[in-house]
Amino acid sequence: MGCILALTAIASLNAGAQDPQKQKLDREYQAAVADYEAGRYTQAADELQHLLPYAPRSYELHELLGMVYVAEGESDKAIDQLKTAVQIKPDLAEARVNLGVTLVHARQAAAAEEQFRKASLLDPRNYDALHNLGEMYVQTGKIAEAQPYLEQAWQIHPDSYDNAYDLATADFMLGKLDQARLVVTALVKLKDTGELRNLLGQIDEKDGKYVEAANDYEAAAHLDPSEDNLFNWGSEMLLHRTYEPAIAIFQDGVARYPGSPRMRIGMGLAYYSRGKYDDAIKALIAAADLNPADPRCYVFLSKAYNSSALQADEVTQRFKRYAELEPRNALAQYYYAVSLWKGKRVEDPGTDPATVEGLLRKAIELDDSLAEAHVQLGDLYADERKYNQSIPQYVRALELDRDFADAYYRLGTDYVHTGQKDEAQKEFAIYQKLRAEHLAEAEKERAEVQQFVYSEKSQSASKP
Repeated sequence: MGCILALTAIASLNAGAQDPQKQKLDREYQAAVADYEAGRYTQAADELQHLLPYAPRSYELHELLGMVYVAEGESDKAIDQLKTAVQIKPDLAEARVNLGVTLVHARQAAAAEEQFRKASLLDPRNYDALHNLGEMYVQTGKIAEAQPYLEQAWQIHPDSYDNAYDLATADFMLGKLDQARLVVTALVKLKDTGELRNLLGQIDEKDGKYVEAANDYEAAAHLDPSEDNLFNWGSEMLLHRTYEPAIAIFQDGVARYPGSPRMRIGMGLAYYSRGKYDDAIKALIAAADLNPADPRCYVFLSKAYNSSALQADEVTQRFKRYAELEPRNALAQYYYAVSLWKGKRVEDPGTDPATVEGLLRKAIELDDSLAEAHVQLGDLYADERKYNQSIPQYVRALELDRDFADAYYRLGTDYVHTGQKDEAQKEFAIYQKLRAEHLAEAEKERAEVQQFVYSEKSQSASKP
């Protein structure tokens, strides 16, 4: 959490005392301080407990003993001692900060917030009170509440890396892009790191400065080739259709992080966008094996498989597994049906169409708004010359999606087979118009790629 325990300056007991007994107690106290600073916590605790009966109202004794218990992981004992210290000096901000930090670690958020607030009121320039209060709100997802305290702390100590980074992140998440960029740019001059460059890339990208964002992500990956940094850099290349560099970046990412599903999905998308469908299928199969329940790899695996009939068995096995894992997922049933129909009918003409029909009907029962399932079911019936059944499926698909170009073409073809030539010409005309306007798959696929990339980036950005 980046909390800093702001130990108060501990004065010696009975300083300057002439009484031998008091001098002895003072030496014992100084020994306890030395043992604490040297990490000899058990010895320090024993010494302080011995001293307490001689000075039960000593703020310094209770405060130090509380810190000793903190170091030993004895939260309850630490809280008792630090509460006593606060009772002795209720107007000392540092005492409340130390108690608040200990309460945070003990998961007593409400009590910790109260101490931090009181400390900030007692001393409005107390960096630790402001920073810890802001950090506590960040940890609970209250970004808007955190931002003012992080900003006040930043104004006091602009060179504090953790506070400045979290302030910039909060500003970014709240849409304060200029302020976020100002904080990051100032911090980069003090300490240039991969996570700062990554954050700057997100800020520039959100602000529509795509060239700057690409440069930021590249700088981040060079400074720190972490999974996030490599993914963001590769994704930026992918979004802006520089596919060969994107492939190279994702290849490096997969080599460094072989257990990352999103890195393999990114590589699969780069291959697919470049027209390397077989390589795309291999990458997406690997992603599906790493995380069989992730729906995103199946979306793109289905598209890549539409362009390449190779690896039919491998693809079908993955879609079958997904359908079994997600029996109530309409898309899972649809993907399995399509893989069986398109792959197996080439290699195995004996594939039972009834199995495919059953899967498609199940998909439609689960989600009747799935236009693709209606079209595929229509194709199945059309192949069997059951035009009285295929035509209603195409009509339903077009009710759901008026820009589904292929559905117009197939409906027109079925009208030809049933002698409805005028109706067929109408459908063919719409099909030609849509194809001329490029309303079909290209833009839809681009939107799906963007959705995948931005969802991954937003998940990373939302992690404090």
